[in-house]
Amino acid sequence: MLRGQLSRCPIHRAAQVAIFGFFVIPSTPNNSNETESSIQADQDGIQPCPCTRLAPSPTGALHLGNARTFLINWAMARKNGWKVVFRIEDLDTPRVKPETVQGTIDLLRWLGFDWDEGPIIQSRDIGRHTDAMRALASGALVFPSDLTRRQIAAAASAPHAETARNESRFSPEMRPVIEPREFDDTNTNWRFVTADAPVDFTDQFAGAQSFNPADSVGDFVVWTKIGIPAYQLAVVVDDAAQGVTEIVRGDDLLDSTARQILLYRALGLAPAPRYWHLPLVLGPDGRRLAKRHGDTRLDRYRAEGVTPERVIGLIASWCGFADRAPMTAAEFAAGFDLDRLSKAPIRFAEGDEAWLTRN
Repeated sequence: MLRGQLSRCPIHRAAQVAIFGFFVIPSTPNNSNETESSIQADQDGIQPCPCTRLAPSPTGALHLGNARTFLINWAMARKNGWKVVFRIEDLDTPRVKPETVQGTIDLLRWLGFDWDEGPIIQSRDIGRHTDAMRALASGALVFPSDLTRRQIAAAASAPHAETARNESRFSPEMRPVIEPREFDDTNTNWRFVTADAPVDFTDQFAGAQSFNPADSVGDFVVWTKIGIPAYQLAVVVDDAAQGVTEIVRGDDLLDSTARQILLYRALGLAPAPRYWHLPLVLGPDGRRLAKRHGDTRLDRYRAEGVTPERVIGLIASWCGFADRAPMTAAEFAAGFDLDRLSKAPIRFAEGDEAWLTRN
């Protein structure tokens, strides 16, 4: 039985380190440009159990684009024997109401998903994130900064004034003295000292990648002034703590991977997971699927009587299945072949909506 087998697997070193709140600052500098594939998988000779996570955020309702990514992730896990952790990533949102969390759980179960651990609510335990910050601060790898976005944008020089995410580049000239510190002010932004060097890695779907975070975003935020970890730190610490080794997500996060690899190295949590970054679902105008393209929320379709099999069938037609027909999540997993997945974005067209809502 998959679940029983996975529960007996040894926890790999990175997960043990994070779970017990003990972080080791490595002697290797964080600007090392060796590829992740060159880092040994486990320093003690114990291979990690393959593990992935479904990690929805309650910032917005789940829509067809989210469903496609989650379905591919889940199908890959079930075909390859990976453990599935279900985590609600709620750190960058106002306090999440229990009904919001339950609604997300219900929708994924409605689609036919299951998981082996969770749901884990990210915000309920930030102790390990605080431990990580103490380690980074004592290692002179982060610094506090009270500069506003406007001040940073004004100081940034062309052509780096704004990134694709409207994130102003924080240049080295804006840093204070870099030295070991106490992490004693949790109500200030803290930034990671980003060395000017490329980070190379191989994405299992998108191929060889190289990003230089120092050139694009500079010293990025890892702890926010509202007293919680920023996304980049939170996802690294939580993935390590939960033993996540396989990450499947949208390619809008491809550039974030370099920053996360730097944090894995800085916290002594190497190796980083393997990554699959998938093309997004776009609207007819070629922009990311959103409210401007109409209501594509899963709960809307469910309320209107659309069956989960029809939703899965539509997604299957976007994933290389020959015929568009209703199917279950289990049937999708059995027939899914990553090699048939297009590397180009998917466009949600009027015909898709018409087929989905056909009685």
